[in-house]
Amino acid sequence: MDNQTRVFAKILPAAGGDYVGNENEQAVEMRALNRQSPSNRVREVQVTGTAEVCSPADRASVRVSVANSKESVNEVTSSVSRRLEYILQAVRQHGVSDKDTSVNRFLHREADQYHMDAEVVVTFSDFEKMERVRSVLLEKLDKSVCVGTPKFCHSAECLSQMRRRACVSAVENAQQKACEVSQLLGQTLGPPLLVREEETKEWKNEEEEEEDRGTGGQGATLPIHLPCTPTITASSRVTVSFSLRDRGRKKL
Repeated sequence: MDNQTRVFAKILPAAGGDYVGNENEQAVEMRALNRQSPSNRVREVQVTGTAEVCSPADRASVRVSVANSKESVNEVTSSVSRRLEYILQAVRQHGVSDKDTSVNRFLHREADQYHMDAEVVVTFSDFEKMERVRSVLLEKLDKSVCVGTPKFCHSAECLSQMRRRACVSAVENAQQKACEVSQLLGQTLGPPLLVREEETKEWKNEEEEEEDRGTGGQGATLPIHLPCTPTITASSRVTVSFSLRDRGRKKL
């Protein structure tokens, strides 16, 4: 009798996503169905696997502000533009792409003075390079500019990779569990029959930052609190079914 096999695949919406930005992620269910006679039914073992993957922020943005007041529009524009050009030049010299830099200007009049506010926002993927740029601007421009504290975030690529790693690790854990169970039962673990991602979760880890804020007098030796790099943890829970074979059964 011919043994026919059908394979089905369907896309399921991800369940339990707690972190915004997870709505585009999808879970995949694969199922293999064998048409076999009742005397030759496939024996299987079904197990669950879980995994957690933690990822620190891979991006940081720094806001540099410039402001000045003059009696004429040309004077205030020229003064602010010179400092903006120095900031942009310093950023370029450290290998930051123009697409990771934005500039905004705002001109208004107060009494007999023209006042211009401007800001440069730079996004870094190299945090050491970011600190070098901040040091240069603070040293060279001093009080004529305001260099803000870095704000850390996760890129879409970082979050997507973290979710995939969590799912793959959960499947690996399920396979290891099924292998140990099959050995206990004196069986040989066969190929997977079903893989389903049952639940995914994500959460921000802010405990370290809160602990730093609550140290009180213990941190008195530091003039300021160092910025805390946030992390996000992704968890995945999967269900996997494997076929079982007798150890003495020969492969065809």
